[in-house]
Amino acid sequence: MTLREIVGDTETTGLGVPAGHRLCEVGLVEVIDRRPTGRTFHAYVNPDRGMPPEAFAIHGISEAFLNRMPLFEEIADDMLAFIGDAPVVAHNASFEREFLNAELVIAGRPPIAEDRFVDTVRLSRKRTPGKGIRHTLDAVLERFKVDTSRRTLHGALLDAQLLAEVYPQLLAPPQFEMRLLLDLPPAETPEPVQRTPRPPRQFSAEEIAAHAALMSSIASPIWDEYRALS
Repeated sequence: MTLREIVGDTETTGLGVPAGHRLCEVGLVEVIDRRPTGRTFHAYVNPDRGMPPEAFAIHGISEAFLNRMPLFEEIADDMLAFIGDAPVVAHNASFEREFLNAELVIAGRPPIAEDRFVDTVRLSRKRTPGKGIRHTLDAVLERFKVDTSRRTLHGALLDAQLLAEVYPQLLAPPQFEMRLLLDLPPAETPEPVQRTPRPPRQFSAEEIAAHAALMSSIASPIWDEYRALS
């Protein structure tokens, strides 16, 4: 049985729906059994509002460019058809879910259930626990040595592709590194235990006679059957 999942990312005009911010780009990558299939969905979306300079500095998507793009409701059905009934894997999934579901509601489509989202921030914290460890997407990609040389600005499809690449590593159990093993001191060889053999016990004539009397009192002892077989 194959496992189909959708790894996704979005770009937005800001950090929160309650502040009036909207989605402006969505990128989705299909993975089956944790491996990208090559199938993707990508769309720029007219957010029907201005682009703050601080958001533009992150993703470089201008208001003038987005004004030529379709509204979310025009791409909603194609996006939902691509996702199907698959789980949605996202970094900081609550953020992605908030914006996607807000847009779906505005477009008159049902939101995606919370339990269908897989949060790779949580996976990263479980995979690499400890204080002072960063779990941003940049930090996770660097920690697992994923090549990000083609990434100069944030982009929904590219970030989804990078996340799909690192996703299987976040699910893998931690491994001992050879350098940690090499740092261990050599194992100590225990000294062999010297044992002194105990001399055989010498039985008295009275003990030997008592043993013979006991053996003769046992009717049909089982050891006679073994002697007959030998």
